[in-house]
Amino acid sequence: MTNDTEQPRRAAVVTGSNRGIGRAVALDLARAGFDVCVNCSSERSLPAAQELASQIEDECGVRALAIAANVAESDEAHALVEAAYRAFGRVDVLVNNAGITRDGLLARMKEEDFDAVIDVNLKGTFNCCKAAAQRMCKQRYGRIVNMSSVVGVSGNAGQANYAASKAGVIGLTKAISRELAGRNVTANAVAPGFIATDMTDALSEKQQQAITERIAMKRLGEAEDVAALVRFLASEEAGYITGQVICVDGGMSL
Repeated sequence: MTNDTEQPRRAAVVTGSNRGIGRAVALDLARAGFDVCVNCSSERSLPAAQELASQIEDECGVRALAIAANVAESDEAHALVEAAYRAFGRVDVLVNNAGITRDGLLARMKEEDFDAVIDVNLKGTFNCCKAAAQRMCKQRYGRIVNMSSVVGVSGNAGQANYAASKAGVIGLTKAISRELAGRNVTANAVAPGFIATDMTDALSEKQQQAITERIAMKRLGEAEDVAALVRFLASEEAGYITGQVICVDGGMSL
């Protein structure tokens, strides 16, 4: 028999969670007892998302589903959140991790590359926040964690579009944290530094060495370092933290 005073199992939506940091976040939340909606951007990536959802259910004993949705499209972002709500009966946590890069120097950057990065990284975050906030405000509980970057704090040559999108995420997070606080919904931004992922694996050994020299701890971070912070911000214990930007960068931004 279920105790009526027992807290319901929390449910989380993690965008861009079929690989990299998003995958680590989805797994960490599942291990902490959250039902998890795994998201990828297209049908092509869906098998990897479905594999992760199956792994989560097998290893963690929680519910999981995989949904392909391009969060840059408002109707798809809304459908993603609603699918999670139908499956789990609630949406308590939203982690906006979906993001892309289209690097290039300002003089050579194509307008379509600037627009594509803004559309996914910033507008996609807005779309999902708007959809999830509707559910969270009704239940008077929610945790929104938006993935920014140290590049959004300090800038980086060759990444004008990416830096602009991630700086925009910070401004968006601060604005919505003020709007939603009265409904017991928090919103915070996490700003990873250089994390060992597929993108950093593509760098040469010389490039990686140059990067680590800029980091106080003299090493790249791991996806799990970011996931641990996200898990805390998604927890009951983080209920009095909102509107904050927390760097996970090994001291790179000191």
